Amino acid sequence: MKALVENRFGLLALVVVALSALYGVAYVTRPAPAAPRPEGPRKAAVESATVVCPGEKGGKVGVYLPGTLSEDPMRSGKPYVTEGTGGLEAGYVTRATGGAARGLAGVRCVEPGGRTWLVGPGPARAAVRLHLVNADKVTAVADVEVYAAEGRITSKDGLGLEIAPGESKEIDLKALAPSADVAAVSVTTAYGRLAVAARAAPESGGVDWLPAAAPPATRVVVPGVPGGGGRRELLVAAPGDADATVQVRAVTENAAYAMKGVESVEVPAGSVVAVDVTTGIGGESAGLVLTSSAPVVAGLVVTGTGQRPDVAFTAGASSLALGSTVAANAAGSRLVLTAPAGAAKVSVQVVPEGGAAARPFEVEVPAGRTRNVRLKAGKGAYAVVVTPVSGEVYGGRVVEERQRAGLLLTVQPLAPGRSFTMVPSLTDSPRVVLP
Repeated sequence: MKALVENRFGLLALVVVALSALYGVAYVTRPAPAAPRPEGPRKAAVESATVVCPGEKGGKVGVYLPGTLSEDPMRSGKPYVTEGTGGLEAGYVTRATGGAARGLAGVRCVEPGGRTWLVGPGPARAAVRLHLVNADKVTAVADVEVYAAEGRITSKDGLGLEIAPGESKEIDLKALAPSADVAAVSVTTAYGRLAVAARAAPESGGVDWLPAAAPPATRVVVPGVPGGGGRRELLVAAPGDADATVQVRAVTENAAYAMKGVESVEVPAGSVVAVDVTTGIGGESAGLVLTSSAPVVAGLVVTGTGQRPDVAFTAGASSLALGSTVAANAAGSRLVLTAPAGAAKVSVQVVPEGGAAARPFEVEVPAGRTRNVRLKAGKGAYAVVVTPVSGEVYGGRVVEERQRAGLLLTVQPLAPGRSFTMVPSLTDSPRVVLP
């Protein structure tokens, strides 16, 4: 009996050993699990937004919320701050027919952020005032750096600027870089967030606000270049440590091509180069596509015609993949849309102040072409909403008013709307808890 029991336990042990060996071999030789594919950024709805405009005493801010537009008077010269649901847009256009500030000047209210780029004329040939607004509840600490034709300019007066909650600071760029003819300005916060804007009034005449430029990239599209007479000057900055070789391609109403004489532009590291593209564009409405060997930021100075020419600015911008809304428009407004690659289509809707939104209409932009779209609205303020339908398209809003003394104009590149945003994918990593 004892032998029988021992034999049974011995047999059980052999079975256990055999099964362990079998599962061990299967575990070792099993195919490796497929690595999960990292998901790209996903589109997410924006629930709320805060936007800030520099103050303009006596002006009116157009405030757009999905489907409605209202005007809010600015009774003081203090910065204008408003909050709302997703889709909030705000901005204003001022008009002066005489005096030193003669011209149309348009500004889009911006969200506070950690870094802003601006590109335009330097303080050696224009009065440029930088507006920094802290709309949050914590102190913001920022550095302002200027890149010019002669290279990067760092002034102690632009470093470690402290702006208390709810406060603002106005800086004359001449105090930081008095000899700069052209400039790319970087405002970076070490703590907190700031809303940044800059007003430029060239010595040659005119006035406008510099739009925020797309951050440094090896492909930059500068949209919204209006057709007509006057000078068109492209400004390209290479803020990194590497020189940039930039290929410039014009996409006009009738063709897409590398402009003769400026097909390639060399930009030394840390500097800004100005390129006259007036002849290259030939008076047509256009978008410019820049492809670079190193990251660059870009803007464009548009000078009007007449005895007292006005000035306008556009800059590198994102595509209209998330849609765009311009809250402040005026008589003589139009869209300048560019499809740099394949054919594209967008939907355009006009929303008058206090009235029902008009029925949207679709606009087709041929591949490698730029198209003007006149905006028709009744008297009074109105917003324009641009929604992507297909293809890659970039755009700008242009306002023009013809006067005997010279053309008044302002340009606003179409920035991504605030109804949706792209949220980057998240992956598990021990680095998030490492010092």
